[in-house]
Amino acid sequence: MPKYTCRKGAAFILLSAALLMGGCSGGAEIAEPIYPSAPIDYPLYDLSNVDNEQEWRISNAHDPSIIKVGDAYYVFSTDIKAAGTPRPGIMVRKSKDLVQWEWVGYALKDGIPSAASSWTQAANLWAPDIAKLGEKYYLYYSASEFGTNRSMIGLATSTSVEGPWTDEGEVVKTRQGDAPNAIDPNVVIDAEGQPWMAYGSFFGGIYVAPLDPATGKFKDQGFGKRIASRSHQTEEGALEGPYIIYEPKFKKYYLFVSYDSLFADYNVRVGRSDDIEGPYVDVNGREMNDSSYEPQHEIGNKVLGGYSFSEGEGWVAPGHNSILRDGDRSFMIHHARGQSKTSWAYLHVRQMLWTEDGWPVVSPERYAGEKVQAIPQSSIPGQWERIYLAKDSNGRVKGKPLTLSEDGGAEGDPGTGKWKLAGEHTLEVKWTLDNGETSVEVLELLPSWDWELKKSTLAFTGLSSDGTGVWGKKISSAK
Repeated sequence: MPKYTCRKGAAFILLSAALLMGGCSGGAEIAEPIYPSAPIDYPLYDLSNVDNEQEWRISNAHDPSIIKVGDAYYVFSTDIKAAGTPRPGIMVRKSKDLVQWEWVGYALKDGIPSAASSWTQAANLWAPDIAKLGEKYYLYYSASEFGTNRSMIGLATSTSVEGPWTDEGEVVKTRQGDAPNAIDPNVVIDAEGQPWMAYGSFFGGIYVAPLDPATGKFKDQGFGKRIASRSHQTEEGALEGPYIIYEPKFKKYYLFVSYDSLFADYNVRVGRSDDIEGPYVDVNGREMNDSSYEPQHEIGNKVLGGYSFSEGEGWVAPGHNSILRDGDRSFMIHHARGQSKTSWAYLHVRQMLWTEDGWPVVSPERYAGEKVQAIPQSSIPGQWERIYLAKDSNGRVKGKPLTLSEDGGAEGDPGTGKWKLAGEHTLEVKWTLDNGETSVEVLELLPSWDWELKKSTLAFTGLSSDGTGVWGKKISSAK
């Protein structure tokens, strides 16, 4: 891709329409992007290794929770097994680069702890969360009687992230008739350094409660405070998998939740708050705890959903995420189901970026080692595919053609519009819709690996005016 130069003085002005739209500052030369090298690409639907756990690199990974220890990343996940019966005990994997993964084993060697087993009769353990409080690692696990809220969140502790683990018993449990469902734990540290737990799934909504830092268990009696809910407690109206982070830059708490059916149209929404106990609101100011909206897909910034580009394997029902804060980088870790065989769940790691006004957005391509960097305007024109993660269409959304012209024109599914480079790596597209109204998309550019076409490419992620995720990747340069 060609370079271009912006310099002061008429003699050095480049008289191109793209350059006249902006994107340069004070005489700096912007080099072409540095793209990631081809990453390891683990095979999908690998029946030859159904019983070989050492080869479950990213397969059979569901509801992943991540932690960094030293220079290694560890993921703990739900007990599942494609084409077989899972062994209970919480799966553990690790990586040095978030791309290549190796099998560690099971955290709980004896399977389901006795208190959780006797209360729920569970066959496996779900949705663990891993955290470090002081000098100990705290592993929270979920057990439930399927289809009910007779459930329990338990705790195991260790001085090493690879164990051995000592079971500490019940943190919270629920029975039929209780409002919440005691599964899907997430430990969050507030702005003052105090631990809390967000939890809940399906029944009653999402709750948050303070933890006693000495025990890792609830500080107070009861279930805590409800911070998100939906009126339909059905598979189609599910709300689960909470994960909260505090972002010091914006002085906000961010609540990520997964909506809808686990196997069909799972998707991730986010709201934010000034206080850990809420209220959490989306970009439109709608509260995540307001169940009066019909359809409820109107609530929350949708940042991740099922999708497919025109070529390659698509992904169904991505969700139940955790967030990794690694220096100045953020990542979303979640599971997704292969388009061809939705019973197979895979570990996905995606870089998470931030808009200027403080909203998280997620890369359309899995992480391959890419870095955020300044993007020259000359890299943008060409043929793209665009995915609009519509809030009212949560199945597998298909990519559609998008043309970004050298003269700053945009043509695609929304209609016609104009694009401009609005920052070092920020693309702004203003669409004129069929009804005469305008829609603005603010998109973060990221040199990426195209997992579908097996090549490097430029991608974007961002939000539309109504808080809906917009993804894209470049297919070819302008002719």
